[in-house]
Amino acid sequence: MPIEPRSFRYEHDAATGVATVTLDRPERLNALTFEVYEELTEVFGALDREPGVRAVLLTGSGRAFCSGGDVEDIIGALFARDYQGLLDFTRVTGALVLSILRCRRPVVGALNGLVAGAGAVIASACDLRIASEKAKIAFLFTKVGLSGADMGASWLLPRLVGLGRAMELLLLGDFVEAREAERIGLYNRVVAHDELPAAARSWAERLAKGPSFGLEVTKKLVQRESAMDIESAFAAEVEIQAACMLDPNFREAYEAFREKREPRFR
Repeated sequence: MPIEPRSFRYEHDAATGVATVTLDRPERLNALTFEVYEELTEVFGALDREPGVRAVLLTGSGRAFCSGGDVEDIIGALFARDYQGLLDFTRVTGALVLSILRCRRPVVGALNGLVAGAGAVIASACDLRIASEKAKIAFLFTKVGLSGADMGASWLLPRLVGLGRAMELLLLGDFVEAREAERIGLYNRVVAHDELPAAARSWAERLAKGPSFGLEVTKKLVQRESAMDIESAFAAEVEIQAACMLDPNFREAYEAFREKREPRFR
């Protein structure tokens, strides 16, 4: 079944294996609606199985990556819901982040501008984040009377920036400029605004050329091992590394080395 979302743009470059998801409500700073939440979750689930997709690039159009939940479409509507209705909504938001984390393909976040609220958590769920110098970020939840522990932020952030920085970001909810976000490890790289599309695309294409199985299990084990003791982590790694040695890409890397050429991974 083709991937044809209605609420954002989707492109698959078959030549490189890169699928690009672009949030496309620039007039609303790419604020999320109920439909966008649900479709993004569906698309990331589909990308996990889509033939020919080897890496995913997630970005936004206009001046923002994502400004969070739309005040008119979502926030106002939530006041009409009872507790069960609100719980249904928060489960939907969490499902989106889980769909990004569980996607077997590596996900590169190209943060082209404002990154706020739910948008900040979505960015944090990406495997790599490369940002424009204009991409300031804030986890705004406590600013609006909510818990900073939203959509998995309290699980993700300590793993990215450490407990102390995570507490600062989640409790205060202040904006952090792009260079500071890079300094504390929240962004992997910051580039000039005009250079972002090419730089992010380069990362996605590099990953798409990589050994798919090796990248997939690396992503899974980095997530799983954070909840393991050292013996369990070592046991998991020795088993999966042995399995990787049976993968054709391991032999391809060996043959490429012997032949003094770049490997052609499947």
